[in-house]
Amino acid sequence: MKKVIATKNAPAAIGPYSQAVQVGNMLFASGQLGMDPVTGNFVEGGVKEQTVQAFKNVHAILAEAGLSINDVVKTTVFLADMGDFAAMNEVYASQFEGTFPARSAVAVKTLPKNGLVEIEVIAVKS
Repeated sequence: MKKVIATKNAPAAIGPYSQAVQVGNMLFASGQLGMDPVTGNFVEGGVKEQTVQAFKNVHAILAEAGLSINDVVKTTVFLADMGDFAAMNEVYASQFEGTFPARSAVAVKTLPKNGLVEIEVIAVKS
């Protein structure tokens, strides 16, 4: 059975998609930008600050589904500039305890609303 996950603690979807979809014990979360869910604007600063906010948004979606960051098994990180990889990676590493999930990280030409980083996750409830 498929269940749509939505929370006001993360930015609303910008288009025809859900923040996340849960199927059984698996959660597939849409990419999260470094946007403040209250203002709808990017947080002040650069890629580090946007990565912190993107993870806050990920945490909020996971919590809404009764999951935590420890349930994440796969992430995909999209960067507007691969030159920002080290700064993003520093924040990324601080988000997990113990083993890290599998990850892909790619540079893309442009992100929605000209964001600097977007992070999507797949989580599995054990």
